[in-house]
Amino acid sequence: MSFNVEDLRRRLPNGKMAEFQEVMRQQLETSMDRELEKLLTTAKGAEAEVFKKEFQGFKELFHRFLQVKGPSVDWAKINRPPEDSIQPYEKIKGKGLPDNVADSLNKLAVVKLNGGLGTSMGCKGPKSLISVRNENTFLDLTVQQIEHLNKTYNTDVPLVLMNSFNTDEDTKKILQKYTHHRVKIHTFNQSRYPRINKESLLPVATDLGLTGENGDVWYPPGHGDIYASFYNSGLLDQLIAEGKEYIFVSNIDNLGATVDLHILHHLMSQPNGKRCEFVMEVTDKTRADVKGGTLIQYDGKLRLLEIAQVPKAHVDEFKSVTKFKIFNTNNLWVSLSAIKRLQEQNAMDMEIIVNPKTIDGGLNVIQLETAVGAAIKSFDNALGINVPRSRFLPVKTTSDLLLVMSNLYSLEAGSLTMSQKREFPTTPHVKLGSSFTKVQEYLMRFESIPDMLELDHLTVSGDVTFGKHVSLKGTVIIIANHGDRIDIPAGAMLENKIVSGNLRILDH
Repeated sequence: MSFNVEDLRRRLPNGKMAEFQEVMRQQLETSMDRELEKLLTTAKGAEAEVFKKEFQGFKELFHRFLQVKGPSVDWAKINRPPEDSIQPYEKIKGKGLPDNVADSLNKLAVVKLNGGLGTSMGCKGPKSLISVRNENTFLDLTVQQIEHLNKTYNTDVPLVLMNSFNTDEDTKKILQKYTHHRVKIHTFNQSRYPRINKESLLPVATDLGLTGENGDVWYPPGHGDIYASFYNSGLLDQLIAEGKEYIFVSNIDNLGATVDLHILHHLMSQPNGKRCEFVMEVTDKTRADVKGGTLIQYDGKLRLLEIAQVPKAHVDEFKSVTKFKIFNTNNLWVSLSAIKRLQEQNAMDMEIIVNPKTIDGGLNVIQLETAVGAAIKSFDNALGINVPRSRFLPVKTTSDLLLVMSNLYSLEAGSLTMSQKREFPTTPHVKLGSSFTKVQEYLMRFESIPDMLELDHLTVSGDVTFGKHVSLKGTVIIIANHGDRIDIPAGAMLENKIVSGNLRILDH
């Protein structure tokens, strides 16, 4: 049921266009309801109730998607946030810590977003199960961090994993190994929504199965789904009943996202009537972060502005490091009672992200998503805290993996910290070529991870391998031309060097 709105605009008399669009919207919603009901008839037993709840959330998202007209922000109404709405971390830290740190910790739960697969790094299964340091996975490091807190302060901070249907089964199997650790681990699943045909705007799925032809017609709808699925799971109410007041939410692949006692104390020490319901950790932009979402003041509220919402004419302005100086790390501190209130009032407002995909067979589909940080404008007394860059250490690629596996970082109780031996606090810029994209290939190309303490910039392209105990300093560029191979010999020290396809080593 696709139609060309511009063509119809020319044919219809003035004033009839809006009327026609409204009729089309209603018809699409009716067709969508009918298709979802058909899918529900294929549910088995108890899963019917689960899908009914999830489809309700999807219907609301779809309804809002059909209502959207043009960009979600008016560029002229964007203002810089008031100074006191983004606090420097040093000011928060300056308050010091109370004697009763344990009291605050016992009111906290840690939530890790664990819905992603390791496919972009050539791995099967949940990304959280990739080894990142000394055979420890992302999940191992997370458990170690929280266990260390619980042992140090004699507290009971639980770990909550938001899985997706892609990661749930594998994650639950691995959780058995933590049975004797001092951490209670809970899981809940984010929703499963149907991908919709770009032309007909109807679901591609024919039943609720996940195998065969249905393998890629479902998707987890972005981490903004955390509020609804957390609430629907019953875990939100359970944690409130246990005396928990805040959750600290972050991506499981951000190794800098550890529990910060100063931020927690700041939240707990505010008067109840003016207590902050939502904190977003932001950090200073560098040239590498120009696409990251930023905080703005809009209609009197703090709001997250993502590049997808920016009108094309203003994209360069958005990327400017001078106008928008900070970006969202996706480390968030959120009040549990506020989530409950907003869910029950149906007042959680997040912009829709329309994500186009092409599935097997070449069919163009779209998936409707939301982002967890976009809800900031729904909460009272929201605050940004400008944290050190060290709290943002995501591992999205093998280039990031090389950094965290190297001697730039030391590991203690699951936390990575920049080595004291590095003279500059900044992280080197590392860019590994396509021969290093998959974790297995990447590991085969390093006999041991090079010494990178004095590295500023590394670019590697083509068929390159590194022997043991290589040392890289300053700016190092290694480019093997097509058909050539470069083997950096064991014990080599490259400082400000360009190594080209014929193995000439030049001063940089």
